[in-house]
Amino acid sequence: MTNTTFSNLNIVCLAGGVGGAKLADGLTQIVPPERLTIIVNTGDDFSHWGLTICPDLDTVLYTLAGVANPETGWGRAGESWRVLDEVAQLGGPDWFRLGDLDLGLHLTRRHWLHEGKSLTAVTRHLRQQFNVQCELLPMSDQPAPTLIETADEMLSFQTWFVRERWQPAVKKVHLPDDVRATPQVMPKLETADIVLIAPSNPFVSIDPILNVYPIREMVTDLPQAVIAVSPIVGGRAVKGPAAKLMQEMGLPVTAQAVADYYGDLLDGFVYDQQDPPGSVTAEGLQTLRLDTIMPTATERRRVAEQVLGFGQTVASSQ
Repeated sequence: MTNTTFSNLNIVCLAGGVGGAKLADGLTQIVPPERLTIIVNTGDDFSHWGLTICPDLDTVLYTLAGVANPETGWGRAGESWRVLDEVAQLGGPDWFRLGDLDLGLHLTRRHWLHEGKSLTAVTRHLRQQFNVQCELLPMSDQPAPTLIETADEMLSFQTWFVRERWQPAVKKVHLPDDVRATPQVMPKLETADIVLIAPSNPFVSIDPILNVYPIREMVTDLPQAVIAVSPIVGGRAVKGPAAKLMQEMGLPVTAQAVADYYGDLLDGFVYDQQDPPGSVTAEGLQTLRLDTIMPTATERRRVAEQVLGFGQTVASSQ
């Protein structure tokens, strides 16, 4: 059931990973689908077994469809692993765990891409098959690979993140400089009332989206309010390598450091109740402190309602 309070707002959410999928799930419970767009990071995408794998798109899709693995937050519920087991038995690459149900989606995506359809068109087809009503858009139809520079070598993102279990220390995150947004993304940003930056990793989930021309410029100039939700809670990352990356970049592992990193892009910032009151401040930045942990659909709805309500307050004060 949508919340009529938000029925006249155009909402865009920039998302990646499990944190992004959870906030997106909360938003779908309160915002009419024709008013909601989720723009998803594709910097994690890579080719594996000859297939185009889109981990963030799939995590958001599975979560919104209610078929995500509830224990991991990614992959499919009720998954089986016969194909992966056979690949391993045959001596093939088994470090990236593709389950049988997941593989069915990747084969379908590969088929439509091979037929000449864009990633945006394929994603629309897949979300319709999963009965996901809101717009789910890749940030670009072009490949936009995130690369991780370590002390010893340059690694593709998934090699660093999955095969190496994000253990090699990161010297720099490299993003491509020639990627453009799609004709589907730009009108959604042009008409957005509020842009939400999900509690995703700022460096490898959100930066790749903002790096796509002209998304950062549009987010800076057009919405009534831009609100970010901190992925750092009580000095720790809720999930994944955000805290480790911050340490390796010489940043304090705090919500304040996340707010500072986004800087003038933001009008409002949401941080968790595990952090002290007033611990995030910046000139001209409005803040909200609440319980941002979202283990259940009910909690996701609550956080989405509080964040959007805050966004309305910030927008009205601009």
